[in-house]
Amino acid sequence: MSKYIPGNQKHLSLEDRKYIERSLNLGTSFKDIARFLCKDPTTISKEVKLHRLSDWYHKGTFYNAHNFCIHRYHCKKTNVCGKVILCNIKCTSCPTCNQTCVDFVRERCNRLDKAPYVCNGCPKAINHCTIAHKYRYDAIFANRMYRECLSTSRAGINMTKQELHKKDMIITPLIYQGQSPYQIITNHPELDMSVRTLYSYLDDGILTARNIDLKRKVKFKPRKVHKTQIKDRTVFEGRMFTDFQKLNLDSFAEMDTVHSSQESKRVILTFFLTREKLFLAFIMNRCTKGAVKLIFDKLERQMGTYDFLTLFNTILTDRGTEFGAPEALETGIDGIVRSSIYFCDPMRSGQKGGIEQAHTMLRMVLPKKTSFEFLTQWDLRTIVDHINSTPRESLGGRTPYDVALDKYGIDILKALQLRPIPPDEVNLTPKLIRFNR
Repeated sequence: MSKYIPGNQKHLSLEDRKYIERSLNLGTSFKDIARFLCKDPTTISKEVKLHRLSDWYHKGTFYNAHNFCIHRYHCKKTNVCGKVILCNIKCTSCPTCNQTCVDFVRERCNRLDKAPYVCNGCPKAINHCTIAHKYRYDAIFANRMYRECLSTSRAGINMTKQELHKKDMIITPLIYQGQSPYQIITNHPELDMSVRTLYSYLDDGILTARNIDLKRKVKFKPRKVHKTQIKDRTVFEGRMFTDFQKLNLDSFAEMDTVHSSQESKRVILTFFLTREKLFLAFIMNRCTKGAVKLIFDKLERQMGTYDFLTLFNTILTDRGTEFGAPEALETGIDGIVRSSIYFCDPMRSGQKGGIEQAHTMLRMVLPKKTSFEFLTQWDLRTIVDHINSTPRESLGGRTPYDVALDKYGIDILKALQLRPIPPDEVNLTPKLIRFNR
């Protein structure tokens, strides 16, 4: 960093390099360029020397356009090569003069050996300069070289072939003997690498040993990567789980989706009322923001805005993309705010543990890898009725349907199309749907 003006410790940009090129063409010193860019003069010097463009522009003598010797104008030597017995032509006009003459000295420019190290700003016209090898600073070329160097410096491994071979001779035989990477690194500190690095080398195929040679690695399945989370982080402002905790609510609703097998794109939108343990489920043809909003609007029409506010005043859900438009879900049909939506922290499904437990009961009837392609809302309503007619220990042995009936009344339950199931007829097996079909 410059001792004159504080620098920003950032890499040079294309605009900075264009300024350097313009300044060099005007003959500005490195010190003045560095002062303007808030850099150290050595930074400018290294930039010019490292990224200057090598070019050949030479017309040479009239007889020989490829003679680069400093003596070519005054040299009178003839027949230096000795190939021709009678040769009266000066060697300066011969194409092989520079290769055969022992007194050859290449012509150089002092401007290229010290600042500014390039031909930019030289008062002599390029067509009048006799120096063949020229250097110039071009901002676009310099920026391209910088980008390529930046990319290649981060590729590969920071190790020579000899060092890699030496470490491979230690690691590979021990892996063939059944030793784990942790065991090898612990017993051989001279390897000077971490266990994670050794696993990376094995994954990339850098060593002779492979993943298949490890004892347990081949048994592990690839970890699932969640690629369906909300990317627009602005929707989480004021809706984080910490904001939800500040409300200190005793009763709220949890929301989630249950996905079908890969054969179908249909999903189930689920709700869970935490105080009454009441479970609701609705089929959707696609897992999209619009499909979720259609369910919200349908529920509001069936129940009315007031009853909808009573049940779904506050909703806690995960960060799935289908919930990526919370403002649209919170706004009712008539423009009235009908709900407040909050999001759990990433990878923290336990923060809405009630609905996750309800999903375990749903999966008793619809096991994983079950296709929802032919599942109807009538089938879902039947499953929900049997789940809500199951007594819960947390409710003192009462069913969620009975608790919700005492809390909200029969009109709301009829609007949700819920009905009680006799205790001895409750069935939470896949046979429930097959029987009804």
